[in-house]
Order: sequence, then structure tokens, then C-alpha cells
Amino acid sequence: MGDNGVVYIELADGLKRVMGNTKLYVKLLNKFKEDPTILEALIAAVQGADYEKAKGLVHTIKGIAANLSLTELYKQSVEFEAQIKNKEVKSGVPESFKTCFEETIKNIDKVIEQYG
Repeated sequence: MGDNGVVYIELADGLKRVMGNTKLYVKLLNKFKEDPTILEALIAAVQGADYEKAKGLVHTIKGIAANLSLTELYKQSVEFEAQIKNKEVKSGVPESFKTCFEETIKNIDKVIEQYG
């Protein structure tokens, strides 16, 4: 699911991770979606050069993305985490991460609409 060949949610893989329990998968997607403050906190920590806090937050997002098969968000989390660890966040990376996060949420909404 996604535009330009970008996969935001690997639905089949996500459902496999919860043994095909669609209700549980939708519940987990909803839980992730209900806490958008993690993104704001991450961006603020990066902007404030609080790399320890940023590292913890991006690591959390990465783990959730991996568990829910949020493919593009996971890929970008890995890259972002590496830059945060090196304390060298490249220009434009927080913005593109934010865009990816927001697109992931839009795709989560579509899945919830379809299966919720």
C-alpha cells in the first residue's frame, strides 16, 4: 500500500505476525495511531540536540514499525536512528521522517476503515 512504489504497510506480513487475527492487528494499529505525541517529541528532541532522548524515541518507533510491518517507517527509522546515534542528523531528514510518519498514519486509517 502506498504511492510511487513506497510500501507503508505490508498488510499480509502484519497479519501473519498476529497469526491472522485482524481484530488484534487493527487494535494495535489504533493504539499506535492514538499517540502522535511521540513524533512531536522526537522532532523536538532532535531540534534541541537532545540525542539521548531522540535515540530512545526513534528506537521505540522503529520497534513498533517492525512489529506492525510499517515498512517505510521502519526503513526510515533505521536510517534516522543511525544519524541520531552519530549526532549527525542530515538536513531534511526530520522533515521527511515526519512526512513518512504522517503517510503511514493515513495508510493505517485505510486499513482500519477496511478491517476495523
